[in-house]
Amino acid sequence: MHRGDRMYQQDQVEVIAHERVPGCALGIVADGMGGKSGGRKAADQVMMTARQIFERYVPSKDDACATLRQVVMESHLMIKLTAITAEEEPHSTLAAFLVNPTLDCGIVHAGDSRVYHFRGSELLSRTTDHSFVQRLIDEGRLTEDEALTHPQGNLLTGCLGTNQDPPLSLTAIDRLQQGDALLACSDGLWHYFTPRELGAILHTLPPREASEMLVNKARQRARGGGDNLSLAILRIDPLV
Repeated sequence: MHRGDRMYQQDQVEVIAHERVPGCALGIVADGMGGKSGGRKAADQVMMTARQIFERYVPSKDDACATLRQVVMESHLMIKLTAITAEEEPHSTLAAFLVNPTLDCGIVHAGDSRVYHFRGSELLSRTTDHSFVQRLIDEGRLTEDEALTHPQGNLLTGCLGTNQDPPLSLTAIDRLQQGDALLACSDGLWHYFTPRELGAILHTLPPREASEMLVNKARQRARGGGDNLSLAILRIDPLV
């Protein structure tokens, strides 16, 4: 996580290993919006809610996607309750993956924070943003490259904490394989990379070194105009 060139840090990120179940982990990114403190409050609510729900999670009994759905809905409610007592309008994106010891996995996102799934350096899938420019891409009126410089590129069509119900985009992966990597990140990071670049870096470097390289490269490419940037990486490596 890096503040970028912003005065305030409104992103939050965590990779949480399950306290009772080895091989079970939750990775989550929240990009807060809404005033200098409103965004941070919203992102904090996402993290607190996710931790509480994950603490109660039982892989052998509970469904990963259903649990992630609960994280989205309860975070959304908590942010709205926070807004009642705040002058700001706290909102947040969310991007998360939940991996079980059996290597099945659930993915969820709301807004324009993303989850990528790589096998080796190859991109297998990524989440589709809930954003105005993504809608234009879907309609064939904009290319991915054009979307990166569109003046309304940060306009979301859905996130947590608004008056509308939050978008619920859930994906289940039956089984991750050795060499697979999951990357959850905010737009302050993915904005500066092609999927090919992300895959090459995640495949070549250990997760901690890959994180450092991605943050440093994003900072260079932002040229002094960078947003908060956050990422969570989980890679399936063989036991030694």
